[in-house]
Amino acid sequence: MPQRIFPALMSLFLAGFPTVFAADESTNKDGDWKLCVRDKDVEIYSRPHPGSSLKEFKAVGPIDASSRAVCAVIDDFQNYPKFMPCTTECRVIRREGDSIIGYQRLSPKICADRDYTLRVWKKSWPASDGLIYMSQWSPANELGPPEKKGVVRVKICDGRWLLEPDGPAKTRATYSIYTDSGGVLPSFIANRVSLTGIRRLFAAIRKQVKDPKYVVASPASSVPATP
Repeated sequence: MPQRIFPALMSLFLAGFPTVFAADESTNKDGDWKLCVRDKDVEIYSRPHPGSSLKEFKAVGPIDASSRAVCAVIDDFQNYPKFMPCTTECRVIRREGDSIIGYQRLSPKICADRDYTLRVWKKSWPASDGLIYMSQWSPANELGPPEKKGVVRVKICDGRWLLEPDGPAKTRATYSIYTDSGGVLPSFIANRVSLTGIRRLFAAIRKQVKDPKYVVASPASSVPATP
């Protein structure tokens, strides 16, 4: 059963526009994923979602810290507004069975605020160099606050973080997302935001994980108390 630990919710706005990245694609050996971007920091893939015109996205990149430390950063939900781009509000609504219900609001500069409530699960298992951590989420807007005037409610958001140790002080991080960020934006703007957003997401985590508190903190110890 997944651990009853709340992993901080990723800012889906950073990587979730339903558009194809503005880059040449080449086929990836992993199913029908297609490579959109490759650089030293991250590889970004996309693929069609069955029965939908929206795309799924996946990003894979190294982080110079243990999987335990990276997980502690992702679990540091209450501090997201301090280090995650666009994030202005994060709070736990309640624990329910083997999952946690959490609310998040984003304030992008180029469009109206977005918000959503998600149900989040987390589990871990041993590997040769440490622990593998997995967090996954799906929409639970009916369990969160009602829609607000002037704030676009995100209704499609399914995703996952997979943190695999690649030695004692390095992590292979995989971020997957299928979502509709809501509202209407020109495709060239959406493409640009999608392309740069995942890089900003990985950059924020790489910067934050340098804080010594994440090295000594257990992921479980960073769980915020339910209000």
